[in-house]
Amino acid sequence: MPIPTPDPRRWWALAVLAVAQFLVIMDTSIIGVALPEIQQAIGFSQADLSWVFNAYVVAFGGLLLLGGKLSDLFGARRIFVLGFAILTGASLLTGVAGSESVLLVGRALQGLGSALIASAALTLLMVLFWHDPKELTKAFAFYGAAAPAGGTAGVFLGGVLTEWVDWRWVFFVNIPVGLAVLAASRSLLPAPAPRHGSLDIGGALSVTAALSLLVYAIVRAPQVGWGSVETIVELIASVALLALFVAIQARRREPLMPLAILRAPNLAAANVAMALLGAAWVPMWFFLNLYLQQVLGYGAFEGGAALLPMTATIMVLMVGVTGRVVGRFGFKTPLVAGMVVLAGGVGLLSLIRADGTFAADVLPATVVAAVGMSLAYIPAMLAALSGPKPEHGGLASGIVNTTYQVGSALGLAVMTAVATAQGADEVGNPAALVDGFQAAFRGAAAVALVGAGLAVAWLRLPRPLPETSTRSRSTEQGFAD
Repeated sequence: MPIPTPDPRRWWALAVLAVAQFLVIMDTSIIGVALPEIQQAIGFSQADLSWVFNAYVVAFGGLLLLGGKLSDLFGARRIFVLGFAILTGASLLTGVAGSESVLLVGRALQGLGSALIASAALTLLMVLFWHDPKELTKAFAFYGAAAPAGGTAGVFLGGVLTEWVDWRWVFFVNIPVGLAVLAASRSLLPAPAPRHGSLDIGGALSVTAALSLLVYAIVRAPQVGWGSVETIVELIASVALLALFVAIQARRREPLMPLAILRAPNLAAANVAMALLGAAWVPMWFFLNLYLQQVLGYGAFEGGAALLPMTATIMVLMVGVTGRVVGRFGFKTPLVAGMVVLAGGVGLLSLIRADGTFAADVLPATVVAAVGMSLAYIPAMLAALSGPKPEHGGLASGIVNTTYQVGSALGLAVMTAVATAQGADEVGNPAALVDGFQAAFRGAAAVALVGAGLAVAWLRLPRPLPETSTRSRSTEQGFAD
């Protein structure tokens, strides 16, 4: 079997996909600084204000799996373009919103567009670079580095736009970027042939409802209580819907998610690792921001600047180092090492002080954590996507994106509850805040260590591939551990 001919436009196409990743992540962080202005302009209550963020996260996390399946059935480029069209239109709707309901609908639609984009983008990346495992790893490095860049840029850009232009531009900024991506997509992105089949409506409805309800319950639990009737009922209902989804998949001839995909090499283990990676990283990032602003007294711009060394470390290592490490050691060793190093960095953050400084309390710990994230993220993604058959690439990308988002939401909700119990809700009391933040960092470090242990025990070495083709041999060499 001959090696597939590389697409000569693949690096330009990767730039488009990296911009997509940048924008999807930026939309989760750009609104933070603007929330007080949004509350004053629209009239949100303090309790409801968090839904400007949560409406996006619930839709994004709940629809990723469906987005992956749609990419397989209708073509990844078509779904990618549809996602950007929805995101661009939703950003316009959200920017002109004059009421709570319109703004929240717009944010949920932004989440829908982002879910379609994220699922299709990974499928397109695999199509563009699967011919060469070394190029694939390098492409993942560029794509992965766009995420922390988007998160940090969102903090800066949100502050600039809110202070010097208008809060509505935190949504309008998506429009020119979206239009540019739409214009470039047809000429730069490949158009994988859609796979013939039917959409499993019952499975799609049950799993989307289950995941959306699960994320909804998780993000609300710190507010209404983990032991409240609402939270318990929502979690039970989510589990029941997931059970219904599994039952539907077992009986359908063309299910949304063939249960056999779970037997793909390392898919389950890699997805658990991705979930725990998100559950450790996102709470660290969240409480680090709070420490910088609420304890050290940094403003939004100073806080964003304080994150630049961490962001730069991730980007440099992902692009210049991680690919070589994976090529030398495979995905298991750097994934385990990365989780351990991440745990060490977050553990150092648990030593923060109320009278601390950036140079002593923040910089060394965040650089160590960044090294860990750089080592772990790409190997976990490669492990999850390299096992399933090519025709299930969109579905596999939807699964791995979903597990990362759900893991992030669950980790943040749990660590928020832990931090609050230790005093993190006592704004204005630096000693109490530090006690709460320290507890959250210790919990996040423990999650990363659990992820490392599970990766050691669960990830398996790939079986030798039959040496019937150059592609088979190069793939084995690139992914073997």
